[in-house]
Amino acid sequence: MRNSPLGRTARRLALILLGSLLLAIDINTFVRAGELIPGGFTGLTLLIQSFCSRYGGFDVPFSVLIIALNAVPALICYRFIGKKFTLYSCLAVVASGLLTDFIPSMFIDFLLLQDTLLSAVFGGILNAAGITCCLLADATSGGTDFIAIFISERYHKNSWGYIFAGNCVILLVAACLFSLDKVLYSIIFQFATTMVLSRFYGAYQQRTMLIITNKPDEIYHIIRETTNHDATSFRGLGHFSLSERILVYSVVTANQVQGLIAAITRVDPAAFINVLKTETLNGQFYLKPKD
Repeated sequence: MRNSPLGRTARRLALILLGSLLLAIDINTFVRAGELIPGGFTGLTLLIQSFCSRYGGFDVPFSVLIIALNAVPALICYRFIGKKFTLYSCLAVVASGLLTDFIPSMFIDFLLLQDTLLSAVFGGILNAAGITCCLLADATSGGTDFIAIFISERYHKNSWGYIFAGNCVILLVAACLFSLDKVLYSIIFQFATTMVLSRFYGAYQQRTMLIITNKPDEIYHIIRETTNHDATSFRGLGHFSLSERILVYSVVTANQVQGLIAAITRVDPAAFINVLKTETLNGQFYLKPKD
């Protein structure tokens, strides 16, 4: 049932709704309590809300702004990246926006903190948890993720420098409108989010696997069938046993490593496996296309 199309759809929907709920709770508790400005379209939305409330004397719903800001990037991704991927991501944007506006206050008051530093740290962690849920559902929480994925998929360029520059502009405007200390706390919020995301989501991180084995063909078959990545074999001499050994070399994504290790040890319990963090990779590397 879990691997059936209905089961996969139910899993994706459940993860997206859970992620949207976590994001909404985070905004209404830690972010608002600490008067923080997150990065991306969420931070821009909160900045526009604060500006309208302070200088215009009227309030704009969070959901209206976040949906409007995501409209054009979503259309571009729908056209060029993947239809299901974009629709699921739009569901995350709409659900998190509506939940932010209408979530019952009884869930909010319980988590309000008076310490801004605690709000920044734990708010960043909760924000990362919500984003991770959406990513595990093969979707995004919207915003600048749409832009980053479009540039990466379409032009094979790293867009995070531009995203970082945009976040700096948002924080600079926030510093002018509010206070510098809130901006500095917001940087801590974004740092906590980034650290947690990099720890728990590895689809865009690479790992080099070095496997010494006597069953290279079986292990290559596992790597190919499981990840769609290729591998290269080298012949060598095991000095302890004075016998020929094969070194299988392959680069996979970080979230595939544990499953591969388990599958390889089932085929060859004596296999020696070394996993290295890959900092830079040039050349062809398979990434599962967005659906």
